[in-house]
Amino acid sequence: MNQIRLIAIRDTALSVDEVRSAIADPAAGGEVLFVGTVRDHDAARGVTGLSYSAHPSAADELGRVAASIAAKYPDAIAVAAVHRVGDLAVGDLAVVVGVSCAHRAEAFHACHALIDELKASVPVWKHQRFADGSDEWVGSA
Repeated sequence: MNQIRLIAIRDTALSVDEVRSAIADPAAGGEVLFVGTVRDHDAARGVTGLSYSAHPSAADELGRVAASIAAKYPDAIAVAAVHRVGDLAVGDLAVVVGVSCAHRAEAFHACHALIDELKASVPVWKHQRFADGSDEWVGSA
């Protein structure tokens, strides 16, 4: 069975329902989703919007991360991850990841590891725009 059900880097709006549908499985007793949204602040500075850009290898790296999570968590039934690129407004979905497992504890651990590894290694960069007119680039998404 293919545990990696959905991997994408997209310049269009993301769907929580799409990711949930991708990880749904009759053998799963636990499905965990993480939804990352654009917040209205970073530290004490107001955020008005941001944009994400990705290296051409980002989708391949995202697939590698998902495969490593599936291997590390043998009870993982399905893994899915999508990340947005382009201009986003406050409240927009930036990333949606999900994992289903036979049991909830494993699903929570695997999903947590998935988003952390994605942020650490997938080459996606964030350019934040602040209410005071300043901006900054942030390492990887």
